[in-house]
Amino acid sequence: MIESTKAAADPLERIGLLALFGVAGGLQFSIAAAQMFLAVAALAWVLMLATGRARFAAPRFFWPLAAYGALTLAAAAFSPDPAASFIDSRQLALFLLVPITYTFAAGPHGSTAMTVILTCAAVSAALGIVQYGILHYDNLGRRPQGTLGHYMTYSGLLMLVICVALARILFGRGERTWAALVMPALAVAVALSFGRSAMVGACVAAALLLALKDFRLVAILPVVAAVAFAVAPGAIAARYASIFDVKDPTRLDRIAMLHAGRRMIADHPLLGVGPNMVQRTYPAYRDPDARLNPHLHNVPVQIAAERGIPALLAWIWFIGLVLVDAGRRFFRGEHRFEAAAALAASAAMLSAGLFEYNFGDSEFLMLYLIIVTLPFAVERAAPRPA
Repeated sequence: MIESTKAAADPLERIGLLALFGVAGGLQFSIAAAQMFLAVAALAWVLMLATGRARFAAPRFFWPLAAYGALTLAAAAFSPDPAASFIDSRQLALFLLVPITYTFAAGPHGSTAMTVILTCAAVSAALGIVQYGILHYDNLGRRPQGTLGHYMTYSGLLMLVICVALARILFGRGERTWAALVMPALAVAVALSFGRSAMVGACVAAALLLALKDFRLVAILPVVAAVAFAVAPGAIAARYASIFDVKDPTRLDRIAMLHAGRRMIADHPLLGVGPNMVQRTYPAYRDPDARLNPHLHNVPVQIAAERGIPALLAWIWFIGLVLVDAGRRFFRGEHRFEAAAALAASAAMLSAGLFEYNFGDSEFLMLYLIIVTLPFAVERAAPRPA
């Protein structure tokens, strides 16, 4: 993180904070806009370092994330096509969101960032509902996606925001009303996206948050699910029922991807086949009747296959520290809303990531890093409870 040595009124801090809000909100509408805001926030952060107004520091989970980045670059160097792999590895720059968020979202600014995320996601969810209900984005060939480039990105972002909304409803000290008003739109929009992995992730996150509040509340979920299936349009209900269909073609194809990934890992255990090389090498490893795929639809397998087992271990270390440190803050009663949101977002990412390579989606990664950093950022300017 950066610990400021100047007053909070420093213009660079104000610029950085507003730019960070732009990142958090802009992700719901345009990756280009979010990246422009990120460039501004990064510039303000670097200038604070260069002028001696701040010093570098970070939550401890940043260091395994940095190790993961270094191992990714090593994998790129030994890739069959290093140029393509290094170009793909530019996504590592997004990891700077951790110290940037830690710097600018201190104290009450963290809660404001969460409100920005909720508000912009509410607009995006409403747009998706309009797309489904009026513009006929109501089938697998044409799904709601808001203003984003892909429906999987859209549903994944909404899944993360559901974690924020429900965490604020259950554990927030204030501003619960807005989260409660936004929550139905978020849930409906995710359901209408046909995104099964996002729905799984949202349900797992909801179960975790309800259990953290009172384990008996978990009993609410089956009731909600039953009502949702009863009122859902036929195509939507059939889509989510297919999760349990052992003969579903997409399910069988994902199993084939796991087989191919296992073979890649066995042949390239240390550095993988190289970033952005899975699609190129997939034909040599796929089952005879499997389709071609750009990635393996499973986060741990994708990481190990393209970057090697050491990179996977670094990623597991990163996730472990996020869960442990956020969990400690939650159970100590420190910023429980932000800590619960980080825990839920991680649970959602991990469960959905068993069926989709969400950690490789830039928009998803950016929002996830912001959410999991906020519990550590907000405590910088607030004393611990006695």
